[in-house]
Amino acid sequence: MGASLPQLSAMSAARWATLLRPGRAAELPTAFALESISNAVAFLVGPALVSALAAAGHPVAGTVLAASLSVVGGLVLAAQRGSAPPPTIDSAAHARKDRSLLCSAVFVLISLNLALGVFFGAMQVSVTAFVVEHGAPGAAVPIFAVSSCSGLLAGWLYGLRRWRAALPVQLLTATSALMLATSLLLTVGSPFGLGLAVVVTGAMIQPLLVLFSVLTESTVHHAVLTQAFSWLGSANAAGSAAAAAVAGWAIDSFGARGGFAAAATAAAAMAFQSLLGLRLLRTP
Repeated sequence: MGASLPQLSAMSAARWATLLRPGRAAELPTAFALESISNAVAFLVGPALVSALAAAGHPVAGTVLAASLSVVGGLVLAAQRGSAPPPTIDSAAHARKDRSLLCSAVFVLISLNLALGVFFGAMQVSVTAFVVEHGAPGAAVPIFAVSSCSGLLAGWLYGLRRWRAALPVQLLTATSALMLATSLLLTVGSPFGLGLAVVVTGAMIQPLLVLFSVLTESTVHHAVLTQAFSWLGSANAAGSAAAAAVAGWAIDSFGARGGFAAAATAAAAMAFQSLLGLRLLRTP
């Protein structure tokens, strides 16, 4: 099923770029913020809806609903020809000649998404392990919900205004804030304290996703833009999958703080890569 799922997020992001570039390029951060918020709402509501159907005695209905939404949504997106990027055969050949996807800026963006995926995977396992260790397994759901809601609010606020700082500077600021906030996870001693910490870490996620999209759009040749977005999504998924296993081993060996240490390491790696990107991620 995973192999058959189309890269809808990458296709949608490429359509936003087609619609707004070049005449309305200043609105791209707002568009990508809207895209990121929509995805976050789906990830927040979808599991709850499927779980409710399963709890009501209809487990198959959840799978059918998810598959139907993916298929119908994909077909509706494909039918919107007005926003579809035009074929660029000659431009694509020129882009391959220039090896647009084999440059240092793209490698930095892929590495950043890989590290963010590691952060996601480690946090999913570590938060659950922490609340179980403290005898409050039911606290995991509200903690995840609080983190998601803070991210939604931050993404909405970020997309509302035009920021004067250069995009690489914004990226370094956001990743540094995430690194500092994640270090707080190593000091919390209760589920309530963990909930307060994830409010801060969750607030950094949506602006980071927006910045990744905007930087990719402004760095990569438009003929290979959908490929670039797909690579970033794949890097994120790969990091999340690998981190779940690594965090599980760290938790078995050192407790929940071992998992948080893995998340903190990923956040520190993002901050270092963003510092490197100040020179490499040059945007017009």
